[in-house]
Amino acid sequence: MRNQTVKAAALVAAGVVLLAACSTNKDESSGGGSGNQSSSCDQSKGTLVVGVIAPLSGDLSALGAGIKNASQLAVDQANKECKVPGYKLALEPLDDERDPTKGAQAATKLASEDGVVGVVGTLNSSVAQSVAPILAQNNILQISPANTNDALTKGEDFLKSPKRVWKTYFRTCTVDSFQGPYAANYLIDKAGKKNIAIVTNGLTYGEGLADTFTTQAEKKGAKIVTRQKVGENDTDFSSVIAAIKPFNPDAVYFGGEYPGAGPLSKQLASAGLNVPVMGGDGIYDKAFIELGGKDGDLATSVGAPTDTLDSAKAFIKAYDGAGFKEGYSAYGAFAYDAANAIIGSLAKAIGSGEWSSDKRDALLTAVGEYSADGATGTVKFDKFGDSTNTVLTVYQVKGSDWAPVQTGKFEG
Repeated sequence: MRNQTVKAAALVAAGVVLLAACSTNKDESSGGGSGNQSSSCDQSKGTLVVGVIAPLSGDLSALGAGIKNASQLAVDQANKECKVPGYKLALEPLDDERDPTKGAQAATKLASEDGVVGVVGTLNSSVAQSVAPILAQNNILQISPANTNDALTKGEDFLKSPKRVWKTYFRTCTVDSFQGPYAANYLIDKAGKKNIAIVTNGLTYGEGLADTFTTQAEKKGAKIVTRQKVGENDTDFSSVIAAIKPFNPDAVYFGGEYPGAGPLSKQLASAGLNVPVMGGDGIYDKAFIELGGKDGDLATSVGAPTDTLDSAKAFIKAYDGAGFKEGYSAYGAFAYDAANAIIGSLAKAIGSGEWSSDKRDALLTAVGEYSADGATGTVKFDKFGDSTNTVLTVYQVKGSDWAPVQTGKFEG
């Protein structure tokens, strides 16, 4: 998921200068506040840390909380089941506020700690652009449950000449080169929309998603009547609606997240353009509806609906039983699988030995070879670090919630 392109060196410097702003926040107890249960495991070798970098405050905090909580669940279960012999695991969640500079600060902090074995995150692709090079420079494993921008794994020329960018970067979700076209196919073939306006918020995620949507929509004969850009934090869309209205589109595709998409949908309808708004996984949250999303609006999201998967039943039961205040949201199951991939690969890399920074290459090798049944299905990575799970779902707003209307893979 989810622009400013920021030079890594500058962000590293910013992270060093502002490091004090990131507080230590290791959590060794369950998210429900019940306290860490006593363990009969041998933990005499010390504590190792799984980091999380996600927006834990601000307008995307609902998504960030799901990532943090699901990662905490995986750590709690690993401690209970003695998954890393000799060691106790702790979670260290840091708030990036969906800001690339704050993400760089968090990455710099985690990179300074010898006990950090891997990082779950980020949510936003624009934040990943600042976090990934810092972690890569320190050979620290990163697995994102939510970044969908293709360039993070295969470079800017990913369609013609894909080349792996960082050997330390992996993800458990699929990418926009599948998600955008999958959305276009549904909107044109199933919903029957042919004249589509596009609005983006200018960030990495939204622009990339809109680009792949546009290519497929035009390939199928639809007309992109106009493409407009709004500010990342805009809530008044009167000017962009005035620009769109003369084109009389029968749908609007939004490249961005729910804080902008929800109000845009409401204001379009109020202006007499009562047409469906569609977006990607960035708008797939109940907050979109609460902010103004209406019946008939559409979103794609990665994977199949979590609550329909047999593979996710144990995860959902454990998550509900942990007493977290927030739901697992769109990326919780993907974060759970990401954390477990770190933990399982860590156990393989350490074996009967002890952790040191010399084990980082072995850990990366183990992740590259990792294959396990996770909450989202089979968790496995290709040569670029991308998930081999390319399933996507289209959801539609029906009343006060989202309902799945199609699940499958992009077939061209």
